[in-house]
Amino acid sequence: MPEEKDMLQDDAGTAEPEIVEPAGQEATAEAADQLTEEISAIRQEADENRERLLRLAAEFENYKKRMERERDTLVKYAGENILREFLVTVDNLDRALEQGTAESDDPQKQLASFLQGVELTRKVLLSGLEKFGVVPVASVGQPFDPNVQEAMTMESSTEVPASHVLREFVKGYRFKDRLLRPAKVVVSAGS
Repeated sequence: MPEEKDMLQDDAGTAEPEIVEPAGQEATAEAADQLTEEISAIRQEADENRERLLRLAAEFENYKKRMERERDTLVKYAGENILREFLVTVDNLDRALEQGTAESDDPQKQLASFLQGVELTRKVLLSGLEKFGVVPVASVGQPFDPNVQEAMTMESSTEVPASHVLREFVKGYRFKDRLLRPAKVVVSAGS
């Protein structure tokens, strides 16, 4: 029997196509090999994707833990800048006390120096508080506002209109947009 690729020629020289028998088992084996290769490639891609996903999950978990540690550190040391400002005030008070306890020939001058030191310390403290958003509530001469002031007593006054603040016992303060402490005030009852 002639081979599949050979063509038979008759006496006239015309070529007759050869009849090729179907290669049933060979074609099925090739298709199975091709499917096996595709499955293998898909499995390899799936394994790579799984590894990538596991790495991303681990990176995300590490990120969460790092953010939590940083947040804890921020919360733990949140007041550090404010405390640093208070240390300056303590230093100034120490200097004022040294001035007040130092021996001097002129007690008036010593007292004036002491008071000046206390005033400067107060000014530094208030500027430090202001830096962090703590500001005093204006009260004296203003209409009484129960949202920011607490009335301690009422007094009659010819100079300050009724329901206005005559004077403060304790100054009130705001922290940013919140009331930190209400002012304790004397309210005018008018004349």
